[in-house]
Amino acid sequence: MKFSTKAIHVGEKPEEFQHGDAVSPIHLATTFAKSSITEVEEGYVYSRSGNPTRDNLEKKFAALENAKYGLAFSSGLSAEATILLSLLKAGDHVIAFDDLYGGTKRLFNQVMKRFGIEFSYVDVRNLENVEREIKKNTKMIWLETPTNPLLKLADIQQISSIAKNEGIIVVVDNTFASPYFQNPLELGADVVVHSITKYISGHSDVVGGAIMVNDEEIYERLKFNQNAVGAILHPFSSWLVMRGIKTLSVRMEKHASNAMKIARYLEDNPMVEKVYYPGLPSHPQHELAKRQMKGYSGILSFELKGDLKVAVKFVESLQIFFLAESLGGVESLIELPALMTHASVPEEERVKVGIKDSLIRVSVGIEDVEDLIEDLERGFKAVKQ
Repeated sequence: MKFSTKAIHVGEKPEEFQHGDAVSPIHLATTFAKSSITEVEEGYVYSRSGNPTRDNLEKKFAALENAKYGLAFSSGLSAEATILLSLLKAGDHVIAFDDLYGGTKRLFNQVMKRFGIEFSYVDVRNLENVEREIKKNTKMIWLETPTNPLLKLADIQQISSIAKNEGIIVVVDNTFASPYFQNPLELGADVVVHSITKYISGHSDVVGGAIMVNDEEIYERLKFNQNAVGAILHPFSSWLVMRGIKTLSVRMEKHASNAMKIARYLEDNPMVEKVYYPGLPSHPQHELAKRQMKGYSGILSFELKGDLKVAVKFVESLQIFFLAESLGGVESLIELPALMTHASVPEEERVKVGIKDSLIRVSVGIEDVEDLIEDLERGFKAVKQ
């Protein structure tokens, strides 16, 4: 089956439902009655350990990433924490992309370091940096691609090849691209993680996370710890995500189309210093984007000419773009990483990575693009005054 067909039909077979439901029913039960004591360990027992609605969603997750296994979590960060808890131990070392979501770095630096896990942040765009950083205790390479918020790319295939020679697990946060535009497992990665709060759900009404893998041993370790720590997605949220996934392909096409038009508009604007979008030929890794992605998604960032005050005035002048964190919903969002999503990252570290105070990140929605550009014009006029 092709992507759109899988998104609609996997995990939703009427013949498997009691009343032939055309969509997966919501199973809200926390526990499941048995007719005899010999059945206690059979089928569904307790919803933390397994739930029919969540199971159907997890089948859909696996199908989207062309994986054997999928797991649904209560948040993207709970999924990330479960990966680290399941696959690492005290004394292990992780190589991570230097440009990561601020919440991921907070998890690494302020939580996981306390358990004896070591992290090194490098610019993985240069493969020599990756090879140079590998130690005897390096057990994992953690990538975002494209990254948040500078839209840097990691060559998944090349880095996975290096890692496999050393017996190192490669984890890819595929949130920005979505499974529609990029499939890291097919490029050699071992684990794919998503904040399904973003594109996969797509309507800004569910917080959740997903992990997709092919390796059975890794899956069993993740599944065990998901149950042990209780990092599960609620059945109603699972159902909402299943509904959102059905339109993922058409949404992603519109997100990407709008983002490309806005990126070109911004690149031609004299008040813009720089635009970060993998779909632009000016992006330094545009050729890599063409090789490992099927499209360029709906996230872009740009630097205004001016300081933080100018950037604040710009975003506060908009009427259609919501000034809000998060991304990937049908509505357009805009934010200042230095004050919002990456505020937990020390200023010195932000500057080193390239996150300037004037940097603005945009999650382009699926509205009429002419209205979005008109709204951006409103912001530029405001900062001129």
